[in-house]
Amino acid sequence: MTELTPAQRREMRATAHHLQPVVTIAGNGLTPPVVEEIERSLQAHELIKIKVHGAERDQREELMTEVCAALGATPVQHIGTILVVWRKRREEEQTRVPAQKADRLVGDKRPSKTKSARAFSAAARRTALVQAAAAKKRRPPRGPRGAGKKTSGRDD
Repeated sequence: MTELTPAQRREMRATAHHLQPVVTIAGNGLTPPVVEEIERSLQAHELIKIKVHGAERDQREELMTEVCAALGATPVQHIGTILVVWRKRREEEQTRVPAQKADRLVGDKRPSKTKSARAFSAAARRTALVQAAAAKKRRPPRGPRGAGKKTSGRDD
């Protein structure tokens, strides 16, 4: 478990303010599937919120300690029923090649024809920008202010 300086803790609390809880701990407590989900969430996001239902303050403190001890995470904040936890992303998870992909690369010497998720999202953003620019060009020009106002119908 890494200790955070007060400045780091303050910065993480500010970052976590806008996050939604990604894991919920309910009546069954801290079960192995819940621990696995917290592990996956920490690997994906580093900073997460955990919502705890049906537990008193002391029990929530114990849950925070258990989660941090089991996963090597650092507690950032405990406010109400929300626990904020941080752990630096583990490198071994990022560089590991799934077994199916490794088999496909060995057996099939050709590169995959599918785009990576990052390339796909970049292409989708470019397409959206082009479509937005085209939509702006099709808009009729705006007239001077008040050009569309209706009069009361009285001639004064």
